[in-house]
Amino acid sequence: MSSLGDRLKAANAVAKDPAPEPSLAQQVVADSPAAQVESASVVPAAAPPAPAGKRIAEPAQTSLTERRAAVSATGNRFGELKTAVHTELLKQLGPQLYDADVPAEELATKVRATLKDALAGQDRPLSAADRNQITKEITDDILGYGPIEPYLSDPEVTEVMVNGPDKVFVERKGRLTQVDAHFDDDNHLRRIIDKIVSRIGRRVDESSPMVDARLPDGSRVNAVVPPLAIDGSALTIRKFSADPFTVDDLITFGSLSRRTADFLDACVRGKLNIVVSGSTGAGKTTTLNVLSSFIPMDERIVTIEDAAELQLHQDHVVRLESRPPNIEGKGEISIRDLVKNSLRMRPDRIIVGEVRDASALDMLQAMNTGHDGSICTVHSNGPRDTLARIETMVLMAGMDLPVRAIREQVASAIDLIVHQTRLRDGSRKITHVTEVERMEGDLVTLQDIFVYDHSLGFDEDGVSLGRLRSTGLRPKFLEKMLHANVRVDPIVFARDGV
Repeated sequence: MSSLGDRLKAANAVAKDPAPEPSLAQQVVADSPAAQVESASVVPAAAPPAPAGKRIAEPAQTSLTERRAAVSATGNRFGELKTAVHTELLKQLGPQLYDADVPAEELATKVRATLKDALAGQDRPLSAADRNQITKEITDDILGYGPIEPYLSDPEVTEVMVNGPDKVFVERKGRLTQVDAHFDDDNHLRRIIDKIVSRIGRRVDESSPMVDARLPDGSRVNAVVPPLAIDGSALTIRKFSADPFTVDDLITFGSLSRRTADFLDACVRGKLNIVVSGSTGAGKTTTLNVLSSFIPMDERIVTIEDAAELQLHQDHVVRLESRPPNIEGKGEISIRDLVKNSLRMRPDRIIVGEVRDASALDMLQAMNTGHDGSICTVHSNGPRDTLARIETMVLMAGMDLPVRAIREQVASAIDLIVHQTRLRDGSRKITHVTEVERMEGDLVTLQDIFVYDHSLGFDEDGVSLGRLRSTGLRPKFLEKMLHANVRVDPIVFARDGV
């Protein structure tokens, strides 16, 4: 056994010769998020031995928040590598990524080739699965819309909602579900929002924290950023199919019946003024697209929208889009300005995507001054409420008109209201096809021609069994349709029709 002096000398030698410093590569690996996660999960603190006769308590079940945090940490273990590759990609391609003259296919080929070279130049070993995952995520960021790109490409998804970087919801068949997708942080989400809105000359920042925009395929985009959005930027995308729904599609979905479709076809060809009403997400724009498809090919159509969404296939279409004010608060072109201007463009039809303000007065004036066959949409809860909303919007024009004069204008201008509702099962149905008749006293009289029958209730899966039925009443505007050489078969209004 060594003496006490020998043991003291050995201890002093160890104190003077500490462990060697780790290399730079070892420090990078040790400081990486993946190493920290692995260290925290693989090397737990040693638990003290349990006393004799005592049962060792089982560890508490991890909460949902903890599990999501672990998944997020695992999913971002290549964060530094992705950032390095992304930066290298931007250096090599530069302005080509934002050159509108470069075809999409050519740009995608260049991005993938450059990305392959950038990944090959990294020292970190990667499995084939990891390499494919990084390639897909960076490609989606550069060429698409990041983590939500797969859902925008999914034909079954009708709406994508991002409530901050960690919460993404989608709508499928009218039902909302949360999906396993997340952004790296709010800055990542903001980059995707900026990419969307900059393509159409819009902007979003702290001074202008709300924006309406559209994707190239016509999908509607709304974004709200801090300080208005408290929990991170919010992004809502309402998708529109590249191949818009036809009237046959709506009949297949049960949104309307064949007889109702034939009647609406005749009404559009007969140059009736039609208002499509309903709540948010009820399918008004889809119905407006279908009604617009009934317009004859030899007529000049002017469409007016906040964000261009309508997809008309006629040859003679002029599309107008409103413009918000610039950063100095100037340069705004409103829907009302565009409606006024459209009257000087020799339109046969004026189609307004949505009337929500004083433009209602100009729309009524257009309908009353020879521009028959105009169509627009209005947010409302029913046909009667539609007229009340139009009255209110006309008063917003500040013309100080008496209510009776406004109602006379409404009764004279509007011929038909097509009201659409989103039911409890998520389906979208046309529930009222209502004629606007005339003034009786101080009220505008309405007459339902087709009404959705709710009496059949719902099946065991909660799906509505109701149908759109004829009331048996014949509208009084049939004579006006005859002036346009359009006749309606009386069998359409038979009470047994569905």
